[in-house]
Amino acid sequence: MKTLYLTRDELALIILYLNKAEARDKICRAIQYGSKFLSGGKPGTAQNVYRNTSLARKVFRLFKFLNDFQLLISPVHRRTPLPLVLLGKCKNALLCTYFFLDQFVWLGRSGIYKNKILTELISGFSIFCWLGSSICIVIIEICELIRLSSSMKKMDKELKDDEKKNHDELHRAKLQKTKDRIVALIKSSMDIVVAIGLLRLAPWIIGHRVTGFLGLITSLISCYQLLPVRPKLKTA
Repeated sequence: MKTLYLTRDELALIILYLNKAEARDKICRAIQYGSKFLSGGKPGTAQNVYRNTSLARKVFRLFKFLNDFQLLISPVHRRTPLPLVLLGKCKNALLCTYFFLDQFVWLGRSGIYKNKILTELISGFSIFCWLGSSICIVIIEICELIRLSSSMKKMDKELKDDEKKNHDELHRAKLQKTKDRIVALIKSSMDIVVAIGLLRLAPWIIGHRVTGFLGLITSLISCYQLLPVRPKLKTA
């Protein structure tokens, strides 16, 4: 019976995970960039999978720009330094623009809109917006890591030995935040390289396989970040 309950719990977590539109999108992204890595930019089955998956993903992201638009107009925490607030708003504005323009790219590549030259121009500009947002995220994560590190050091200095025992939970929470931000920093740094690869700004260094490989890694990181928290098992 224990095995049955565990199987049911695991299945419920998988269903919960797959019910997220964002999770399905990132799984498709992993397939997309994995195909790009396998194809190496050469015609064939893998290249067809890359193109078809890329086009299919755009349907998942229709009106997704509203999420970042909401964050753009939402108030921020009062204790957040002004430079971080401005960087955060720049990131939201760039991502909002990227997702908004991506809808027109879908219209062009699906054949609804016939101007291919304008479609490619819009696509290039939208990827530049994504590149800019990734750079903003990298700077934000570095600044937040510095802030977390300094706050942890300050907390350790101010607390006495007996007080430290009572603040273990807070310390663990800060450590978890640090780990999460390091993962986000690594992912965004790779995304910068992926965007440069998609824009073909340095094709002699960042080719199709490098872009595909790093895109696959960042997709898997995104899938990991979206995993639901497993409930703790109750002990009798």
